[in-house]
Amino acid sequence: MRQRLLAVIALASLLLGGCSVGEAPSRQATPSPTPAVSTLQKLAAVAPPPPLALPSGPVSVSSQQVTYSRGGRTLRTVIWTPDGMSKAPAVLFSHGLNGSPEAFAPLLQTWAAAGFVVIAPAYPNTTRGTAKLDVYDVLNQPADASYVLGQVLSGPLGKRIDTTRIAAAGHSAGAITTVGLFTTGRDPRLRAGIIMAGSGLGVGTDFSGTPAALFFIHGNADPLISYASGKAAYNAVPWSKAMLTIEGGNHGDPYLTPGSAAYQTVTSSTLAFLRLELYGDQAARQALEPTSDLDSHL
Repeated sequence: MRQRLLAVIALASLLLGGCSVGEAPSRQATPSPTPAVSTLQKLAAVAPPPPLALPSGPVSVSSQQVTYSRGGRTLRTVIWTPDGMSKAPAVLFSHGLNGSPEAFAPLLQTWAAAGFVVIAPAYPNTTRGTAKLDVYDVLNQPADASYVLGQVLSGPLGKRIDTTRIAAAGHSAGAITTVGLFTTGRDPRLRAGIIMAGSGLGVGTDFSGTPAALFFIHGNADPLISYASGKAAYNAVPWSKAMLTIEGGNHGDPYLTPGSAAYQTVTSSTLAFLRLELYGDQAARQALEPTSDLDSHL
């Protein structure tokens, strides 16, 4: 209990610095040490699903906004849908502190145009414009995310989603939320995850449940969530995994600045990962082969 309390305090100290682009950090927390595991001895392979036909090229994208309520928690949700597809894989996306789904629209629309339904809730106490920003509420967000996914799947749009091909993704506090979906709040519907500038702070690194492939992306000059803490979470994953190091990358630009070289790298690598893990596209594996910047055990 004491260890978890310390983690929560560290989480608050870290995220109060701000997760959104343009906000300077006030201080940086020191993550709790996480023992590394032997990736070669304990790695559990995650077999990609049977191949699913990819769109022949970028498709047009429609968007809609739906609001859900979980125990009084209002969850405004933006959903991007690829047009003309009867059934598609889905990605559940979580924004960072003082962020929003719209801030990531260029990246999320690119995913949708490649054939993925993207579901992005705005969390009630951490989204931009909230009346009372509450850092500690990040710990409630894995349950929020799972709830939103369930509501979408049980609604009209659920018929257009392949429920065997769902991933989660997030940035900063949203990446911590995503880690939580594979640890303390394990959602068994998820078969893959993308953690961008995140760590296990507050949600731990006790990855559990059915093995799921995870892809970490982190700038090694990140001033808010340290590269070391992201690497510690990556090392703790006992399943198929990869980690892309953005040389000189900070906390936001690689994910929020279209046109930059780092942004293009994030876009192409995340698309390759999603195609491999949700479409079973073996050709995408080539883009995830180990290099000096990419540690891969997929």
